Amino acid sequence: MKFLFLPFSIIGGLIAGQVASRIFDAVWGLIDDEEPPDSQHREISLAKMLFAAAVQGAIFRATRKLVDHQSRKAFAGALGTWPGEEAPEPE
Repeated sequence: MKFLFLPFSIIGGLIAGQVASRIFDAVWGLIDDEEPPDSQHREISLAKMLFAAAVQGAIFRATRKLVDHQSRKAFAGALGTWPGEEAPEPE
């Protein structure tokens, strides 16, 4: 089943990346009027760059996990089997 889920996972990842990018742009627009600083920019505030990277990373990760979980739910609903582990393993 994991092999059958692979195309769903790839497509979901691409969609999640696009959605996360748009969410980050909207959130950053609320934080600052300028575009987010990037490591390629010469004159930037390192603290602002690290903050932007942390916000972007958190948004991307949360969006990716949400899209992945929802696509697994849809896959399980359509085919009757969950493509992954049922629950985390106890430590």
